Amino acid sequence: MPDVTEDDLVASIRRILSGDLPGVVLGPGDDAALVEMGDRLGILTTDMLVEGIDFEPGMFSARDLGYRAIAVNVSDVAAMAGSPRFALVALGMPKETDLAWVVELFGGLREAADEYATAVVGGDLSRASEITISVTVTGEAPQGRAVTRSGARPGDRVVVTGSLGAAAGGLIVARSRRHDAGTEWGRELLAALSRPVARVGEGQTLGQFGATAMIDVSDGLFLDLKRLCVASARGVLIRQRDVPIHPALRELTRVQPDVDPFGLATEGGEDFELIATLPEDRVGPAAATMRERFGTPLTDIGEILESPALAMTGSDGEEHPLEPRGWDHFA
Repeated sequence: MPDVTEDDLVASIRRILSGDLPGVVLGPGDDAALVEMGDRLGILTTDMLVEGIDFEPGMFSARDLGYRAIAVNVSDVAAMAGSPRFALVALGMPKETDLAWVVELFGGLREAADEYATAVVGGDLSRASEITISVTVTGEAPQGRAVTRSGARPGDRVVVTGSLGAAAGGLIVARSRRHDAGTEWGRELLAALSRPVARVGEGQTLGQFGATAMIDVSDGLFLDLKRLCVASARGVLIRQRDVPIHPALRELTRVQPDVDPFGLATEGGEDFELIATLPEDRVGPAAATMRERFGTPLTDIGEILESPALAMTGSDGEEHPLEPRGWDHFA
């Protein structure tokens, strides 16, 4: 599929699957689907990890890979301000895959499921030319309390949890032939890549404080922020100086001066932090509550605009067009 982006492909699929379907509140195109489940909303999401595309052979231990497979799906539920409940795991693997590796993989799956109060209840096994892990997670939210990408309003503040760029920095460390992986900051970056944190409690807190839209940072701050703006038919003005860059990236630049921390933070992806839009008067209380409950910072980085323009105030104080670059499976 030459010259087709992931967003183009999703848009085509949405047109095919569109229409009124019984029990479906929100279909394809958001972090997760929403369906009627009695007096609550069901949240459904799925994600694949494919060897050679989403991870390189030998990059992760089997246990870390299993943990990651659950966490990235739970993050989609977190982005809807929901609670994860159950998971299904489908595993495709070459014939020569060792049994001990599979056992360790499922140990990591179980560890992450326990961390997020989620039960792995079944799945499927198959032969494949490369390791392929597909996880489906179901969750729930009270009626009327799920947060989608499409509710941002002019004047809302754009906030982001935690800090950005660590996972992309971890990928650089993992690929490096240096000894950075043995340093404290190197281990911190590698952990961000191999053991991402799904911000479940933080997402629910943002929902409680009136978040109007939300998305998790899987493909890069700017690209995912663009998706939120497109879904909301709004624009955004971001302040470059306020984007929270992970502090360990400063150490990485000391040994690899060609690394651009701001580029990693805005385009690297795989951070699984949450971008949300909040009424201005709710940002302070939400940030204080999040810090008290979870020790997670919440940073105001910009404002939602009426017009669809995507812009950033740079270090020179001038406004510049925001280039929404990030990870695209089909680019």
